[in-house]
Amino acid sequence: MRRINWLGLALLASLLIGLTVGAAIARAETRVALVIGNGAYREVATLANPPNDAVDVAAELKTLGFKVTTGVNLDQAGMERAIAEFALAAASADVSLFYYGGHGLQVASHNYLIPVDAQLHSEEDIYKHSVNFDEVLKAQEGEGIHLVFLDACRTNPLKDAPASAHAEGLARVGNAAGFLIAFATQPDNVAFDGAGRNSPFAQSLLGHLAAVGQNISSMMIEVRKDVIAATGGAQIPWENSSLTRQFYFAPGEAPSGSPDTLLWQLAGGQRDVSLLHIYLDRYPEGSHVGDVKALLAEVGKTGKGAADAPPAPAKENVEELLWKLARNGRQKPLVDLYLARYPSGAHVQEATGLLASLQQTQGSDAPPGIVCERLATHPRDSTANNSGVDLDTLAKNAEPAIAACRAAVDQNPNVSHYLALLARATAAAGRRDDAIGLYRKAAEAGDVRAMVSLGLLLESGDGVAKDIAAANALYEKAAARGSADGAINLAVALMSGKGVEKNASRAAALLRTASQGGSAIATYDLGVLAQEGAAGNPAEALDFFQQSSSLGDPRGYLASAILLDEGRGVPKDPAGAAEELLRGVAGDDGSAFNQLTAKASSWSHDTIRAVQVRLKEAGYYAGLVDGKGGATLAPALKQWRLLGPPQKG
Repeated sequence: MRRINWLGLALLASLLIGLTVGAAIARAETRVALVIGNGAYREVATLANPPNDAVDVAAELKTLGFKVTTGVNLDQAGMERAIAEFALAAASADVSLFYYGGHGLQVASHNYLIPVDAQLHSEEDIYKHSVNFDEVLKAQEGEGIHLVFLDACRTNPLKDAPASAHAEGLARVGNAAGFLIAFATQPDNVAFDGAGRNSPFAQSLLGHLAAVGQNISSMMIEVRKDVIAATGGAQIPWENSSLTRQFYFAPGEAPSGSPDTLLWQLAGGQRDVSLLHIYLDRYPEGSHVGDVKALLAEVGKTGKGAADAPPAPAKENVEELLWKLARNGRQKPLVDLYLARYPSGAHVQEATGLLASLQQTQGSDAPPGIVCERLATHPRDSTANNSGVDLDTLAKNAEPAIAACRAAVDQNPNVSHYLALLARATAAAGRRDDAIGLYRKAAEAGDVRAMVSLGLLLESGDGVAKDIAAANALYEKAAARGSADGAINLAVALMSGKGVEKNASRAAALLRTASQGGSAIATYDLGVLAQEGAAGNPAEALDFFQQSSSLGDPRGYLASAILLDEGRGVPKDPAGAAEELLRGVAGDDGSAFNQLTAKASSWSHDTIRAVQVRLKEAGYYAGLVDGKGGATLAPALKQWRLLGPPQKG
């Protein structure tokens, strides 16, 4: 019997489907939105990003079929007028959405949004000169779906807050049916304005709104993961939902592969050198790095690039595919390439607007905080907009990273995440003692990546006295602040009894919490524990493995295929095993390909036969359907890895 290794607990060591959603959504349902961003306050602290957030979110919502009213730097009369008009539009809409960025505060458990002309010196001033959030909720009452996004939890703008006004954050609200109310951070806590053009919350929203086939619950999990990673756990988005059905910003069938697989399929299929290099920059640890490097070497040897060698047949117009990757990924190099290739293309206006906003955060003149994040982010803290960098790459750019992160720390002394990034850059430069000191400061200030990194150093005794108990304490603290890596490392200790009493049930509970928060690795590990009988029911293993692959851990494909092929904990299902293997061929690091070519004898003939049938149906395989596999399958599997399954219909 083949064992599925518990690799995830080892100390942390098809092309896009059409997205012409605007017209389709307009025919299906009416969508209205009011988007407000206040930053130019006259009497209280100004905020740089809310106006940008409002403009960018409004632009994205328009492409998703919303009729949007945008308000920037509104005074009290302007806010009240906009909300009243929004109430009229929302009354007859299928979907209403309210987004607010700016100052907000709570008094006696009620939330108030602050206009730019507010003069707040007393509790009575709050009632008179701000907007009661309850009025926004009333404006959206009625049938339909009602979405509220509040990036309004910045520090209290009042210098002398009354006793009834909490010093920080907004209050937990919302119990009417049909609502989802999302806060940029947990109740009674503070959200950041952001070092670049957008706040961390708005930036993450922008990175996920257009994901085809993703329901809003799944989207908010991705947003939460991104914001936790981008703020070092200091900010954890929270939502209260009473929705009675799921909502999709971009309805349709979800793409058949991860974003890095989709980019590889376009770049590799078209033999496009520019796209291949963009892939390596965006996904330095992606599943297709080996494929990309091999193709670049081949192109370099033959001299045949996109213009010289015949490209593989694309499932859609290449221009549309490139634009979708650029738009959904919000990556400046892809937008630049689209505009260069298609100066009169169908999406030039949208691309030009997107490029203008991305220029402020992804251009060469980006603020120090953005440069620090770009150069020093840990790959495990990757987000929709930032892939992270491995330690070897960081070492090559250590000095610029240190300079940028030091400047970011100076500009944002209360943001511990920049201190953690400075620590990582310093460690990459070989200054171990300095790095450990910085990690300690960042961990004490609450950064979860610093806690996990320092815990690993203490656990291994790398440059510091070994202290496993202290390492576990740091993992515990990081897990409590939303760190999946902290939870995973603590679960390892609890399973092995390393520095702590063995407790398999608590280890499983930690992994379940991390899994529910969107951790693909924790979900995979739950599958391993379940199928080994260490925690949970073996029948649960398949669900965990399939969830893990959908969350982004490609090891789940092969693990699922093994269970279905052997009938381990589930009925034997050769067709299901074949589908999981082919998903792995398209999206993993080559493990599934190797299983079907070099280790085909370890699989049942029925499963191999199902793979052959599927490849033949796709037009990639013309050999015998004999259930033998091996080298004869390699050419067809290479086509599948490059192109994915044929488009349905």
